[in-house]
Amino acid sequence: MNLLAVEDIHTYYGEAHILQGVSLTVGEGEVVTLIGRNGAGKTTTLRSIMGIARPRRGHVRLRGEDVTALETHEIARRGIAWIPEERRVLPNLTVLENLRLGMLGASAGNGGADALDEVFGYFPRLRERIEHRGRFLSGGEQQMLAIARGLVSRPSVMLVDEPTEGLAPLLVQGLTEILAAINHRGTTILLVEQTLEVAMTLSHRLYVMDQGRRRRPAPLRDHDNPSRGRVVVHRRMRVVDRGLDVDGMVLAHDHPLLHRRRDDDRPGRWMEGAEDAGTRDDLVEDREGAKP
Repeated sequence: MNLLAVEDIHTYYGEAHILQGVSLTVGEGEVVTLIGRNGAGKTTTLRSIMGIARPRRGHVRLRGEDVTALETHEIARRGIAWIPEERRVLPNLTVLENLRLGMLGASAGNGGADALDEVFGYFPRLRERIEHRGRFLSGGEQQMLAIARGLVSRPSVMLVDEPTEGLAPLLVQGLTEILAAINHRGTTILLVEQTLEVAMTLSHRLYVMDQGRRRRPAPLRDHDNPSRGRVVVHRRMRVVDRGLDVDGMVLAHDHPLLHRRRDDDRPGRWMEGAEDAGTRDDLVEDREGAKP
């Protein structure tokens, strides 16, 4: 059974039909990422799961339980935490007070001092800034606090909306490593991310969204046979991915770019050549199997 399942949801803002039959699943311990251009419906999908934008049709299930009609605070108490794109740190509360607010969403016996110690282990900078008010934190520190506030409730699933937006590259790298560590410790993550390298580094599976619909899921990690992945360059959406079956151009499974991806310790570096306008046409082969 999937930990989280979204089944054919249709969500509207007024008369605007935003989500048009979106379905996805998130398994226990996975990182699943939604990518797509602005306005594709990624954030609305997270808002629909949390009951903030109520779907008119379809179902959201957590461990098989239909939570579609529940209020947002009830969904949070069942184990779903939402880290919004805007961070929404309360500016006049201290770091500790913001974290204590997050602990109010924890189920009975699931928070406490040990939860604070855990998040300070991930974000030692927050311990240093524990008495500072939210408005005096940097953008990176506010993002750390937003994630930590969701984490102190000990959720089963974290919905994380564009955590790297507006951050310096060094902070992006550090935050990516922290999210990977959080997942490794057992927290399932449904991620919205515009930075493809971050998505590729973290994700077990990936969904491409376009105009309120989602395309077929892409498995990004084949632990039994990593060499089986394919790379797809989708020209219209500029998506480079492994194993995504969409209308695009496909690299041969033994193309040198794939070897660069496997041999290079820096995640995503192989994408530089695939998106280079001067070399891309020389690197791809079509689905009929013509070799470059």
